[in-house]
Amino acid sequence: MSGMRRVPRPPHGPVAIATSPWIVVGAGVVVMVVLLIVALGAYRGRSPAPDGAQPPALPVPSAVVAPSAPTSVPSPAPVLPGVSGRASGLPPSAAAGSGSPSADPTGGPIGRPSATRSPSRAAPGQPAMTGRYRVVQSFDGGFIGEVAMVNTSTRSRGWTVRLEFSGGRLVTAWVEGVPQGTIRQSDDGFTYVSGVDVSPGGSVSLRFHMERAFHTPRECSVDGVRCNGL
Repeated sequence: MSGMRRVPRPPHGPVAIATSPWIVVGAGVVVMVVLLIVALGAYRGRSPAPDGAQPPALPVPSAVVAPSAPTSVPSPAPVLPGVSGRASGLPPSAAAGSGSPSADPTGGPIGRPSATRSPSRAAPGQPAMTGRYRVVQSFDGGFIGEVAMVNTSTRSRGWTVRLEFSGGRLVTAWVEGVPQGTIRQSDDGFTYVSGVDVSPGGSVSLRFHMERAFHTPRECSVDGVRCNGL
């Protein structure tokens, strides 16, 4: 037994793998072959899409329409024999307006005579044209006076103003807001005749400029009637 040589035993575990690198290479080749076969099988299992084919479109959800509430139609009232239907409430013309009774085209209520205002008339004994005298402005050497007139009659009429002063001189006279009339001067004053008639109830003013005269005239009359305000 002493003459027999003992054969060395191959190493086991990691030492054997390290000493035999062909084992690692062979194992890697086997793994790569298996992976390649699996990949080829998966590729052949897919059916290629035909040329020009479009992918399927996804369905578009349609809008959901809420059901409308049913409208209730009132049923007509039963018609009784011999009775005609009559609408309740006020008629459209009365509902749109106020609750007052309707008026006729002349402005008065139906069934009542419309009151018409007659033109103002002069009281018995009152002149048709009245005038009032006043001093509008006073300054050194003269003043501006006025005769304001009112037509109290029922018709249009002209007028005549007569003014007399103790001394002095008339510079000018004019009418406010109407066409001018005619002036006739005298030694002690002047007379002014209107150029346009005054309507019933209308008024007009005559103004004048006097120099070196007293403010209070000796005479002031309209159509022969003495002026007020003196």
